[in-house]
Amino acid sequence: MDHSPRAIFAMLDAGMEDQVLASNTPWYCVSCYYCMVRCPQDIPITDIMYTLKRMAIDAGHYQKDKAPEFSQTFIDFVESNGRSFELGLAMRYHLRYHPVGAMKMATGMGLKMFTRGRMELTPTKIKNLPQLKSILKKAKELGGTA
Repeated sequence: MDHSPRAIFAMLDAGMEDQVLASNTPWYCVSCYYCMVRCPQDIPITDIMYTLKRMAIDAGHYQKDKAPEFSQTFIDFVESNGRSFELGLAMRYHLRYHPVGAMKMATGMGLKMFTRGRMELTPTKIKNLPQLKSILKKAKELGGTA
């Protein structure tokens, strides 16, 4: 992410709307709602990121060449583990599009998140993964896409 969600909110408060809409931060939000569950202030972060995405599209800041691949990577992790894996998601994206930025991310925000217990080094699976896979399979049969 160019900026943490907290920085994005501070930028919005400071009237830096153009910089926020040009940021890649809203596009890294994969709408898993995990941040909202963990937020001690009950801030609807995911909902705000959705709004920022719509505003960025309206302002012409949509990165259509990268967003579908990023979303597919998220789906791959959910289908394999039942949940997202932030480190894997970010590293796969950065190694493909910004290899130098991957190191910066790992030693910057990534290290801070890990030392504070906010990021796992390996993916974890949900308890009833076979049940989720069955649900996803049925959804695809009914015409859902993933």
